[in-house]
Amino acid sequence: METVEKLFKKYPFKLSDAEITYDLGKLKEEAKSNMNKDVYKQCFSCIDLTSLNHTDTVEGIEKMMSRVNKFPQYFPEMPQVGAVCIYPSMVETAQKTLTQKIGIAAVSAGFPSSQTFLEVKIAETAMCVLEGASEIDIVISVGKFLSGDYEAVAEEISEIKSACRNSHLKVILESGSLKTAENIYKASILSMDAGGDFIKTSTGKTEPAATPEAAYVMCKAIYDYYQMTGKKIGFKPAGGIVTVEEAVLYYTIVKEVLGDEWLTNELFRIGASRLANNLLTAIYDKETKYF
Repeated sequence: METVEKLFKKYPFKLSDAEITYDLGKLKEEAKSNMNKDVYKQCFSCIDLTSLNHTDTVEGIEKMMSRVNKFPQYFPEMPQVGAVCIYPSMVETAQKTLTQKIGIAAVSAGFPSSQTFLEVKIAETAMCVLEGASEIDIVISVGKFLSGDYEAVAEEISEIKSACRNSHLKVILESGSLKTAENIYKASILSMDAGGDFIKTSTGKTEPAATPEAAYVMCKAIYDYYQMTGKKIGFKPAGGIVTVEEAVLYYTIVKEVLGDEWLTNELFRIGASRLANNLLTAIYDKETKYF
């Protein structure tokens, strides 16, 4: 990992608000041509089926895993979701109950505020991996980032990445709290260079959550990082994505900025709960409430 000063010089922010607005306008038009069932199925396969409620119970998570396990029986022509996303205390339950070969993503490291001791963040991450999490979702220390303590943010991510062992690390920027496109771009570059395998817009616990503007800037950062390093970093918009139209717009942003090779659940995820049923409804042309 380079010093932050050198890193930001290597990846200067070049996007203007006008350029972002103009390009998004074109992408929104392009998204209309992607409103078809093949794209809906592809979006479905990239969903992180999520339950992050303070009321979650073991029985509730077992039921969710059971629905995932039985999904191919009821929808044999459909792809499976990409992963399930749950709290650390529920990882053992998911690992014991889930029979489908999909990811188990655990939010960790003081989610959603990241306002705890680094030692706690590392320990929680290691425990999640030990319990069976194949993916770890963390939030950057937003307060430190906004204070300009970029080195501390990067070091935290790097140390948590070490605790992940072979599990993938998804780094949440909480883009709505970063305020500017330049901050979102810098946080993206910082997170990737520090070891993030994915960068993710938001927790869904603050407003605004995912926005097309943030997604566009983050995908531009991923593209720039790939051009410089040859490393493919994944992207996950999350928070408030409910409609089919919203999902297809994010799909289109990834397709046009990063290319078709990013349109697999190894490099593209959508954090959503209600979206799964809405996509099924659009695919089958009748209201479907499976999840």
